[in-house]
Amino acid sequence: MKKISSSTTFVSKKVFPVLWFGFLGVFVVLVSWSGGVKQAPMLLAVPLVMTAVGFLIMKQLVWSLADEVFDCGDFLLIRNGDEEERVPLSNIMNVSASTYVNPPRITLRLAHPGKFGDEIAFSPVRSFTLNPFARNEVAEDLIVRVDRARWRRED
Repeated sequence: MKKISSSTTFVSKKVFPVLWFGFLGVFVVLVSWSGGVKQAPMLLAVPLVMTAVGFLIMKQLVWSLADEVFDCGDFLLIRNGDEEERVPLSNIMNVSASTYVNPPRITLRLAHPGKFGDEIAFSPVRSFTLNPFARNEVAEDLIVRVDRARWRRED
């Protein structure tokens, strides 16, 4: 069993949002206590917009990530919170890698939805490279293995 999800997923899903919304909350409280809102009420507009935009981006790109993904040969073990699911490679319809987002993500589209729905996204382990256009090794490996498993399923 080899872990193929990034160890920074916890930081992305839990620590960064607390820091982001905590900073914005502290800013609003300090501006309110100092009387800055009375002098310039628009001071609250920026943190409110940053809160809304941050929430939408985190909901779409970060909170939807699985906590851990393990490669167990002919299936993947997906963990999210206290729940886990075994996803056979033959049940994966498509593997797509988004490398130009932070955190990078791999999305698995399932032929038959499971406990986590018909799509499972996770942030993969990545090796250091200076090439910003380099393909993700985890995604490339999964694409090949899923294709082989699909061919075996059809036979």
